[in-house]
Amino acid sequence: MTDTLPAAVIQYQPLDGGIPANAAEHVRLIEDADDHGSRLVVFPELSLTGYRLDLLEDPDSWLKPDDERLGDVREICRRTGITAVVGAACRESDGTPRLASVALHPDGSTETAFKAHLHGQEQELFTPGEGVALMEMDGWRIALAPCFDASVFDASVPEGGADAAAASADVYCVSALYTKDEEHRLGLHLGARAMDNRMFMLLANLGGRSPLGESCGLSGFWGPDGFPLKQAAGTRTEIVSCVLQRSRLEKYRRETGNAAG
Repeated sequence: MTDTLPAAVIQYQPLDGGIPANAAEHVRLIEDADDHGSRLVVFPELSLTGYRLDLLEDPDSWLKPDDERLGDVREICRRTGITAVVGAACRESDGTPRLASVALHPDGSTETAFKAHLHGQEQELFTPGEGVALMEMDGWRIALAPCFDASVFDASVPEGGADAAAASADVYCVSALYTKDEEHRLGLHLGARAMDNRMFMLLANLGGRSPLGESCGLSGFWGPDGFPLKQAAGTRTEIVSCVLQRSRLEKYRRETGNAAG
């Protein structure tokens, strides 16, 4: 277990050229994040294609299990010791279509979170998953949430499942697309969940323009007190890095426990 977790969120403006072009750019950005000392790197929703659902008519726009097009991304993760979370449209081995956050670990293993709360045209293209997934890294419990799954996360729900797993997390990583005029909504979603659950919130927002509109940027980090720690300055591709400190978590969790007692 480590006392700190150096992390980076990548606000990413996707390139034309589909998965091969964007995978190559992911490698470059992971290398840059490594220069900042990051151990965890999070990309936005559908980072490997952009939020271009029309492109999914092409089978090549879908990621497959053990997809060779991610070979260079896997290699840079192995070489740097970084876990990278990328966003993609995926087909499972049985052909089930998913909107996914895919964590690529240095040892070559993969973990996925399949988006549960689909909206709009997504409902025609993807099968809902279980939503938030929990993984462990250097003793830190890290939740992965594709976009809208984060905004409906409620740790108080008694049924358990994905919400219960997420409630035990130290770090909650959101891969999303928030557009212009959603700045206030973004701040409420990330800040409230960080404060209510005494965890770090990370947001990797898709940059540039998509069919849903211009990105509002603001990728970054929120502390367990609900206040932003660091955020992107613009709306294009940008690396935002931060060192998360376990002592900060323990401080606010201890205060919450005392208040409850």
